[in-house]
Formats: sequence, C-alpha cells, structure tokens
Amino acid sequence: MKIAVFYYTQSGQALSVARHLFGKMDGISVVYKQIVPLTVYPYPWSKNAFFDAFPETRLGIPPSGIAPMVLSDVEDADLTVVVGQSWFLSPSLPLQSFFTDEQVKGYLAGRKVVFVNACRNMWLMTSRKVKAYLSEAHAQMVGQIVLQDEAPNLVSVLTVIRWLIYGRKEAGWLLPASGVSPRAIRESSRFGGIVAEVLRSGEYAQLQERLLAAGAIKYKPSILFLEKAGHRMFGLWAKFVRRKGNYGDPRRRTRLNLFYAYLLTVLFVVSPFGQLFFYLSYPLQHVARQRREDCLCV
Repeated sequence: MKIAVFYYTQSGQALSVARHLFGKMDGISVVYKQIVPLTVYPYPWSKNAFFDAFPETRLGIPPSGIAPMVLSDVEDADLTVVVGQSWFLSPSLPLQSFFTDEQVKGYLAGRKVVFVNACRNMWLMTSRKVKAYLSEAHAQMVGQIVLQDEAPNLVSVLTVIRWLIYGRKEAGWLLPASGVSPRAIRESSRFGGIVAEVLRSGEYAQLQERLLAAGAIKYKPSILFLEKAGHRMFGLWAKFVRRKGNYGDPRRRTRLNLFYAYLLTVLFVVSPFGQLFFYLSYPLQHVARQRREDCLCV
C-alpha cells in the first residue's frame, strides 16, 4: 500500500511533522512530495513582506501557482495526505496555490485525503477552507490532525513573531520556544499508526473519530471564538488593502501598517476581554455541540 504526502514548509516544521507521523509504517510505502510555490516567500520574513501576504491569504488569491509536480509515482497511492500551516487564519498561500492548481485538482479527484495542520493555535477557518477546496476537487477529507503551539495565546503571539521575523525558534530568557513542541511532534506518530490501521482495513468512516479519541485536535473553544470574529474582520481589512493594489504594490503599505496597528491592539487589548466574554456567555452544551461540528470532517 502507498501514502502520498504533499507538504509545504519554510522552517522545516511541517516536514518534521510529516516524517514523525508516517516515518514507521510496516508494509506501507510513503512518498513525500514538496509543494514549491512560484512566488518565493522569505524565511525569516521581514515585517513588510509578512504583512504584504495578508490580503491575498485571507481572500484566497494566491499571487502565483506552484511548480509543476511529477505525480506518476503516486498515481497508485491509496491515501493522500497534505501537511501545511495556517497564515492569517487561512491556509498558507502555498497551500492555496496547491489546492487550486489544475493538475493537482485532477489528481485529487475521487481520492481520500487527510489534512495535517502545524499551526500556532487558530486552525478552524483553515480547516473549513481546505474542506471547501477538496469538495471543489471532488475529493473527500477523511481525517484531520492539528498540532498546535501549546503556549498561552498572547505568549505564542510573541514567540511566533520572534520566529518568523528573526528566525529564532528556541526558548529565550523570558519566552518559551515557538511552534509545535518537539515532544508533540514525536508523539504524533500515534496518529500515523491509526491512519495505517484504517488504511489497511478500509474503514475510513471511523478514522476521524479514532483520531479525535487519541487527541489529534486539542479543542480550545475561547480561542476559536476569537478566530471566527477575527476572520470576519480580516476579510474587511483585506478588501480595504487590496483596493490600493495587488500583492507587492508599494501603494498599499500605509494601509498594511494600519492593519498591523489594528492587529496588535486586538491581540493585546481586546482579545483578553473577548475570551472573558466567551466564558461568561456560552453555555456548555453549545460548546460540546460546536466542538463536534468543528472537529469532524463532514
């Protein structure tokens, strides 16, 4: 049997996750295929370059496609896995370029897909968008795994900025290491074991329930409450910026700086009150129902 693993990574985290998930599978061949966008996204980023990617990421308008992929060695794959990350509460631009590529859409048609997101802590809107992309390609999401930064929300904001802008992932004097912890990456192999068992049995209807039971998604309802609200506002800001120009246009720099100021204000001033409001206003039964809707693949 064979699994095709498509991945995009800048820092190497997504590839590390993929190799721990699917590195030890008796009797199953795993073929890794790197997603290479035609637009080069820097790592580490500059602040200007990072925020210049915001409008197109949120609106689903990748500035370029991906390099052509050789797929002849995975045409006979029994399962497809896509491993990537979220940018600005959406799939990263390289992932969006991948899912909208006509060659890839033709490949995905009729296939069963597992999506793996290695992210900070806001993954829900990315999951919904990936489901929509797969539906458009006539593919079926049968499983999703989310590996998250385990630091508190505002702490992880600081560490991810340090990582993306300065290239420093390791812990410092006051701040923990950024990204998914090495321990969580190592322990993710148990999810790969579940995928392998289901692949052999063909009982895909049970896959996501089994992954959830093993802890494949740590559900943080107050964070996802903020994400849903932020996603709506991001859409308005993205349209506002795009009216000044497309990706790379220097005329929109002022509006992007305004968005940057807005984002910092929301993260460090507004979001703590938003989380408090969530805990005071949302009944437990609503959370339980929403958790099931958000974590399943349908």
